[in-house]
Amino acid sequence: MPEAPSAPKSSAPKSSAPAPHAPAPSTPVLSAPLIVEFPFTRSTGPVIGAFLTGLRERVLLGTRGSDGRVHCPPAEYDPVTAAELDELVQLPDTGVVTAWAWNPEPRPQQPLATPFAWVLVRLDGADTALLHALDAPPPGSGHPRQTRTGLRVRVRWAERRSGAITDIACFVPEEAAR
Repeated sequence: MPEAPSAPKSSAPKSSAPAPHAPAPSTPVLSAPLIVEFPFTRSTGPVIGAFLTGLRERVLLGTRGSDGRVHCPPAEYDPVTAAELDELVQLPDTGVVTAWAWNPEPRPQQPLATPFAWVLVRLDGADTALLHALDAPPPGSGHPRQTRTGLRVRVRWAERRSGAITDIACFVPEEAAR
C-alpha cells in the first residue's frame, strides 16, 4: 500500500516563551489620559435654523422642493436637483402616523418615561415624515386611540421650549389632544 503523505516538518524551534509581540507579564501597561470631546459648534444655517426657531415658537416648517413636494423635517438641498432649498412652508401641528415601532421599556434619556411608540408622522401638507415619539395606548389594546398606522395625531408641545426637536414633547392622538 502507498504510504500516506506526512505533514511538512517545521524548522522553527519549539519554545514556551511568549510571542515577541506580546508584553511580558511584568511589563506595566502604558496609558494616557484621553478626553473625547467635540469642542466646536455647528451653525444650523438658514433652513434648519428657521425650523428650530419655529419649534421654539410652536411653528412647524418644511421646505418645498423643485418637484413641489414639501419636506418636513426640512431639507437643505433638493433631493431631485441637489440645489439649495430656501422656500419655507408653514405646516399645521396635525398629521398621520405612517409607520411605528412600540417601545415597551423606555430608557432614561428617551422622551417618555412610560411605554410609547416611535412613529413617523406625515404632517398635513407635507410629503415626507418626521420621526418622533407617540404617547398613545399600545397596539392591540382595543382602545380606539391605540397606536396604529393611519392614526391622526397632533403635537404636544413642551412647556419650556429652546429651539430644539425636544420642543415637540411628543405626538398624541388628535381627538385626545382636545
